[in-house]
Amino acid sequence: MTERAEFHSVAPVIPVLDLKAALDRYRLLGFAVNEYAGDDDYGFAERDGVSLHLTDWAEHDPKRTASVVYLYVSDADAVYDEWAAAGVPGRLVRPVDAEYGLREFAYIDPDGTLHRVGSFLRD
Repeated sequence: MTERAEFHSVAPVIPVLDLKAALDRYRLLGFAVNEYAGDDDYGFAERDGVSLHLTDWAEHDPKRTASVVYLYVSDADAVYDEWAAAGVPGRLVRPVDAEYGLREFAYIDPDGTLHRVGSFLRD
């Protein structure tokens, strides 16, 4: 019998219209970023073990092909404050307590990606 393989991480691939602008935006949001060294317009944004891949896709239409990522963090309010101070373009929605036990906020970037960010409510 074969031992069951474990999953270790996930890295969503997010379409963007301008890779350099997207990498700059993620840098302002506190991520370490770098561009793929090969021929493809591809990049990486990493923070505290979370990895997002970015692909420059000319056919991307934020109204049709946008992504959604959910980021679990230790303190949603602290991340919201940090991101609000960063002054990145897009729309930032204030944190709220959700009925399912999370404190969460949303950030929609210019490429249409919805970043939902949440932390578990403390008892």
